[in-house]
Amino acid sequence: MVFDTETTGTEHLGGDRVVEIGCVELLNHIPTGRVFHRYINPQRPCHPEAFKVHGLSDEFLAGHPVFAALADELCDFFGDAKLIAHNATFDINFLNVEFGRTGHPTIVMDRVLDSLALARRKHPGASNSLDALCQRYGIDNSRRTKHGALLDAELLAEVYVELIGGKQADLGLAISLSPRVLVGGGALGSRAERPRPARPPLDEAALAAHLAFVNSLGGTPIWAEYITEAAPEANAA
Repeated sequence: MVFDTETTGTEHLGGDRVVEIGCVELLNHIPTGRVFHRYINPQRPCHPEAFKVHGLSDEFLAGHPVFAALADELCDFFGDAKLIAHNATFDINFLNVEFGRTGHPTIVMDRVLDSLALARRKHPGASNSLDALCQRYGIDNSRRTKHGALLDAELLAEVYVELIGGKQADLGLAISLSPRVLVGGGALGSRAERPRPARPPLDEAALAAHLAFVNSLGGTPIWAEYITEAAPEANAA
């Protein structure tokens, strides 16, 4: 489950609140189409710097439910899934303060994966903001003129798949589409790498039976080509 939040500011212990949450469900690292997206009345003004980031005005947010009204639905959507967020500590701290107010269980960090930490390990010394990662992996983020929780979660879902090795590595169908089998020497290879067994030679009786069958077809069937291929083997036998 990939998610993102927007807030009134940066101080979760200083009274700032969540104003938007967006979640994207993944199955085998592929989005299922199920999403959770809500705007939230924080019951306090947004800091001007926060407004510059997400563009959600106090007037707009005042017309939406408070966090307590959607906490049950959010918990149900999360279920027991692994949670993925960019700079996850920030988002989890805010959500846990909100859940603490409503009496819901808080989220333990053991079930959280921080994609920012993952990106920093994979690309040390490089910029690993969401925009920078989208650019690095060729992901279209042209709609991201402001931060938005659902859009950012959708982009992060694509980024996360690239961070763990790309779509092909984790499609879940890879085993059935290209099975790994043991070949000579014990090395792993694809089915296409297995040597074909030698074709057993035809004896004269089998060749005569094949010739009679082909002649019964009429015209110039493709099977006639195999007679000339098989004849030397039969004669050699």
